[in-house]
Amino acid sequence: MALSKASELGLDLVEISPESRPPVCRIMDYGKYKYAAKKKVAEAKRHQTVTTIKEVKFRLKIEAHDRNVKVENIRRFLGEGHKVKVTLRFSGREITRQDMAREKMQSISEDVKSLGNVESFPKVEGRNMIMIVAPLKQ
Repeated sequence: MALSKASELGLDLVEISPESRPPVCRIMDYGKYKYAAKKKVAEAKRHQTVTTIKEVKFRLKIEAHDRNVKVENIRRFLGEGHKVKVTLRFSGREITRQDMAREKMQSISEDVKSLGNVESFPKVEGRNMIMIVAPLKQ
């Protein structure tokens, strides 16, 4: 009966909930329904924010100007809404100077405090010390 009514109206009979007893069906234009669903997914995707992780690498013996340029890059990335992975690479025996490296990481985090906060505190992984800074919520 429902199938004949749907064909009489020039529409489709769509099963909404097949698990229920009796199964729930609706008479609708299935093409329009699929189009609306596709539009809804596209709209949700458009309002989604994608954060990427940018990486800025430092050395323990970095000159002041080079450090300032890299800190400005971190500020720019945070301003654009990206997370920043700050990597301090050790070479040779510098690995024994982790206290100096932590001080450098601390000063970097102080410099970008107005735009971001430290999400992952400095930790040593191999020959690198890594810290992740996330942008502040607007």
